[in-house]
Amino acid sequence: MDSENNESGVCGCCGPLRPRYKRLVDNIFPEDPKDGLSKSDMEKLTFYAVSAPEKLDRIGAYLAERLSRDVVRHRYGNVVIAMEALDQLLMACHSQSIKPFVESFLHMVAKLLESGEPDLQVLGTNSFVKFANIEEDTPSYHRRYDFFVSQFSAMCHSTHEDPETRTRIRVAGIKGLQGVVRKTVNDELQAIIWEPQHMDKLIPSMLFNMQDSEDLDRAGHPSTPSAVGQDGEENPSALAESCFRELLGRAAYGNMNNAVRPVLVHLDNHHLWDPNEFAVSCFRIIMYSIQAQHSHHVIQQVLNHLDTHNKNTPRVRAGIVQVLLETVAIAAKGSVGPTVLEVFNTLLKHLRMSVDFELGESSRRNSNVSTSSARGKESEERIVQNAIIQTIGFFGGNLPDYQRAEVMMFIMGKVPVFGTPCHTLDTVKIGHQGTKRIQTMLLSSLIMVTSGFKSKSMAAALPPPFLDPLFSISLMEDSELRQLVLEILHNIIDRHDNRAKLRGIRVIPNVAALKIKREKISKQDVTFMKKHGQQLYRHIYLGCKEEDNVHKNFELLFTTLAILTIELANEEVVIDLIRLAIALQDMALANEENMPMFIRCGIMALVAAYLNFLSQMIANPSFCQHINKVIELRSLDAPYLLPEHIFRDKCPFPESLDKGDKQLHFQTADMAECLAGPGYNAERLSIPYIPQVTDRLTRRKSFVDTISLQVDIMSNSLPDKSQLAEEITFETLKKAIDTTGLEEQEREKRRQVMEKFQKAPFEEIAAHCESKANMLHDRLAQIFELTIRPPPSPSGVVSISAGHTQHQSVPVYEMKFPDLCVY
Repeated sequence: MDSENNESGVCGCCGPLRPRYKRLVDNIFPEDPKDGLSKSDMEKLTFYAVSAPEKLDRIGAYLAERLSRDVVRHRYGNVVIAMEALDQLLMACHSQSIKPFVESFLHMVAKLLESGEPDLQVLGTNSFVKFANIEEDTPSYHRRYDFFVSQFSAMCHSTHEDPETRTRIRVAGIKGLQGVVRKTVNDELQAIIWEPQHMDKLIPSMLFNMQDSEDLDRAGHPSTPSAVGQDGEENPSALAESCFRELLGRAAYGNMNNAVRPVLVHLDNHHLWDPNEFAVSCFRIIMYSIQAQHSHHVIQQVLNHLDTHNKNTPRVRAGIVQVLLETVAIAAKGSVGPTVLEVFNTLLKHLRMSVDFELGESSRRNSNVSTSSARGKESEERIVQNAIIQTIGFFGGNLPDYQRAEVMMFIMGKVPVFGTPCHTLDTVKIGHQGTKRIQTMLLSSLIMVTSGFKSKSMAAALPPPFLDPLFSISLMEDSELRQLVLEILHNIIDRHDNRAKLRGIRVIPNVAALKIKREKISKQDVTFMKKHGQQLYRHIYLGCKEEDNVHKNFELLFTTLAILTIELANEEVVIDLIRLAIALQDMALANEENMPMFIRCGIMALVAAYLNFLSQMIANPSFCQHINKVIELRSLDAPYLLPEHIFRDKCPFPESLDKGDKQLHFQTADMAECLAGPGYNAERLSIPYIPQVTDRLTRRKSFVDTISLQVDIMSNSLPDKSQLAEEITFETLKKAIDTTGLEEQEREKRRQVMEKFQKAPFEEIAAHCESKANMLHDRLAQIFELTIRPPPSPSGVVSISAGHTQHQSVPVYEMKFPDLCVY
């Protein structure tokens, strides 16, 4: 008898002999599946299961058996009833015995997902989601969800012909993955879900559905969008984003790399770096979803990915850098971890590589006329470079001041400066054009980093390792580089944001109306100006007479002088600044270097604008009166000496500047008379300002003085003082300092030694080494004899001669005593 007849026979003839749980399960299925689940019979089954939880596993197994049979026979009505019964039993029973029942339940869900019928797949997914929301009392030691991750991921990529059915299947797949995440991420025994083989299925499935979003801007917003459309239909893109956020929000410290890596791989496989709108939105979601202390993991992953694509197309690299900018912009508001300098180091490395690529394309373009694509690639490299500069500047600008100072030093250490051999960027390979390009970009990034930088002490903000190379660049024959240096100085020195009020070089009629903010100069800043003030004045002086100066250079020089007056000027510095202004005026009038007339008139206009500003800042009426008098005469007789005229377009230049017309020039004697009295040392104005090279000159002078002092002391104890005095002359010191030729001599000597040891016979080399060893032993014996021998004493000394001890007495009158011991 087959199984079907056996079943009908048992049900018809021997029904009371069947187990009760089977009879209760059979009773919930009506004769017509359209009638649905029998509620009264379901209540009986539920009561029985709660009263006898040990029967749950058998109930589950029997339900699974019936459901499998109904699926094969396409009795989908009974399948729905069976799943509804399973759901109710799951919700009602929370005991230890539910574990075996869950295995039967998951087996039935798997059967539905494998069926290939969209309705059954959705039904199975809904049941699984209900199960995922149940909190179990005890963890499961053996349950695995590998099959469900694979099946739900496949449903997320459904390509069903019917759009509505395709959407239903994808939504079901996303919900299923969300259920797996909720069921596993909080269970320590299910940490395997974070392993790469699962993340490589979970993450791309969510991103694949997020790509179909019609509004990517909404995806980048930190708030979770609605997963249900206006017509009530669920939106796969929004649901996938919600699941993606939930997954990232639950990621622990050790799981971040496994969660981010599949995102980068997906963006590579689908070519989503160019354009990169979707990539940017993805990483915004990531950065807003993860815990703040894990941000540096994401940054590190993007940096590594940028290194991997260092030879890719410029647009791909630019897309990755822009994504890095978005991640850095969000991370800088919280914790960025230990990757601060690593971010800058990687970006500067790629900046250098981009310049190399650009120069390579430029050289190939010059060698081949028909290379329009090379010109386009060169401009694309500029996109990469600008993206890197923006990232550097934005990241540095959002760091705390103590970290920003380190970043400033780090970037300045990367700027190639001519004449300094200790820079990491090889300026020989990239040539002058590449060096200038890198200098411009790094200084531009420094401007962004220093923007908003507030330091209490100038010595901390402008240490010599930062200030010296910065000023070295300010002396280069390139007006653009000098402008960038001055803007960096403005960002650092201007601690009260007065630059906007001083914008543009002009004769300000009423400085008080600008409401300049200032504080009393601190002792630390006074010390800074005493140490580095001459260095500042020198570079302003030399920067004014560069022949390629334009209007903007003079504007920035005026702002520099004004900011120095506001932030760092005490009475002594004011006198120094006036001396500097008079020296600039004298330089323009004397014209010993044959400067163009525009530069000379520009310097004169700069001096007029600055002395007008300074006179009102120190509030000296007589000083102000003298300055105003000269400016009024200039406006009548020589308007080209004022900034309002000389920097206008098509301003007529004079043929010459008359040095004898003293009424048009600021006079030192008149200003000294105005400043005479307490507070200012006006006598120093009569001392002409001469730019000093560096402070190292002073130290070198002190070094020479020390040598001469040592020579004088030593000469007192030497017998022939006249001969020694004749030898120490300027020529001998010059020869001692001059090191030209020493390297060649040393190289020749080294070559001779190498040749001797290579070609000379062994006996000669051995004799040479033996003679040197004997000489060394003789010298050591002399030293030991002098140091070990005891001092003489009247009682005698002990000497050993031929093995016999002898005592020698020394008379007191023959002993030599130090001068301090003799009375």
